[in-house]
Amino acid sequence: MPVLLALASALVYGVGDWCGGRASRRQPSVIVAATGQIVSLVLVGAAVIAMGTPVPGASTWWWSLFGGMVGALGIAGLYHGFAHGEASVVAPTSAVVGAAVPVIVALATGERPTALATVGIVVAVGAVALVSGALGTHQHNTPRSIVVLSVLVGVCFGLLFVALDRADNDSGMWPLVIARLASVPMLLLLALALGARPARDLPSLRTAVVAGVFDMGANVLYLLAVRGGMLSIVAVVASLYPASTVMLAMAVDKERVTRWQGVGLVLAVLALVLVTLSR
Repeated sequence: MPVLLALASALVYGVGDWCGGRASRRQPSVIVAATGQIVSLVLVGAAVIAMGTPVPGASTWWWSLFGGMVGALGIAGLYHGFAHGEASVVAPTSAVVGAAVPVIVALATGERPTALATVGIVVAVGAVALVSGALGTHQHNTPRSIVVLSVLVGVCFGLLFVALDRADNDSGMWPLVIARLASVPMLLLLALALGARPARDLPSLRTAVVAGVFDMGANVLYLLAVRGGMLSIVAVVASLYPASTVMLAMAVDKERVTRWQGVGLVLAVLALVLVTLSR
């Protein structure tokens, strides 16, 4: 079940990223990120009130606040990268780094996946790079600054995965509420500091709202997955999110899948089989 939840999380993350990237073509990326975070705060806040989950302890608060801040920086950076560089460079770089960080942390803190799961993790990381189009020729050059930004985005996502794993298992959806209580003010202050203002383009703002809904849905699925599975496995499977982005690009933007991306999709399926059989 944790692997299936992580896979669902990856699919939803990819849809949200695609929506956020499209909105950032007409809106400042920090505005898109802030809009999505505000919407998701309302949704998850209502869910926590409805469920009546007790307020968690200090440890969950600190980890969730940290996760909210790094996650917000990551999503804003990702949207900026999509708007100013090639998705085939930004997506694989951030996804591979985002998968590597929690694996390193998990191994350093004593987590030991089985040999079969370890092979699956390696295959999954390769699949992330391939399915996102990391290999092959590119029509445009991505600035070095955007490549560096993509690495930092990946670090932020990886740390978010670790932070959510450290939250108490009985804290319900509180970690996501706490994370948004940190990320929303931070993004609004960042937008103010950068002088970013919403553009008069209602469709792109609607897309930003949709991106926020999918981002929160993906976070919920990931939180449920990591509570029942190993961080090193769940985080890697969740990092397969570029697959759904590629599928949307095919269906909506009429982009063609390259040979390497096709190989990556096959490897993604193989990785899922390996980590599932390792249980």
